[in-house]
Amino acid sequence: MRDYREATGEYDAVVSVEMIEAVGERFWADYFRTVDRLLAPGGRFGLQSITMPDHRLRATKSSYPWIHQYIVPGGLIPSIEAIERTLAAHTTLEVVERRSIGPDYAETLRRWRGTFLAREPEVRALGFDETFVRMWDFYLAYSEAGFAARYLDDLQLGITRR
Repeated sequence: MRDYREATGEYDAVVSVEMIEAVGERFWADYFRTVDRLLAPGGRFGLQSITMPDHRLRATKSSYPWIHQYIVPGGLIPSIEAIERTLAAHTTLEVVERRSIGPDYAETLRRWRGTFLAREPEVRALGFDETFVRMWDFYLAYSEAGFAARYLDDLQLGITRR
């Protein structure tokens, strides 16, 4: 299978970890309809997603920032409200549990960045140049700051059928 929309069968559980951000708003309905179609009666969907406040999503979704140009082309970080709106409009699914891990994620990104920079010679040996190293360093620092400032969150959602 090359595309999640081609998945077949019936599953008691589906888990998606930080994929929705790369799917992009245009395809959120398809993404959630696919999960809805694949879940067995009584099945559960675990979704982990980076999120931002809804008013910030609405204000920035039409822009084309650096992160969308170089890191996640076509992607968009959703808000919990956008997720819930999409579920309600296109599926029989609803969020029944929420857990925020955003504050811990800032620390995770700090550690990833430290490890990345400590292993820079190995990164370069793989053929990555100065531009890549600086871009990835910036991305990790930028993301860490977003979580530390609580501009971004990382939510683990429990989703079931209505």
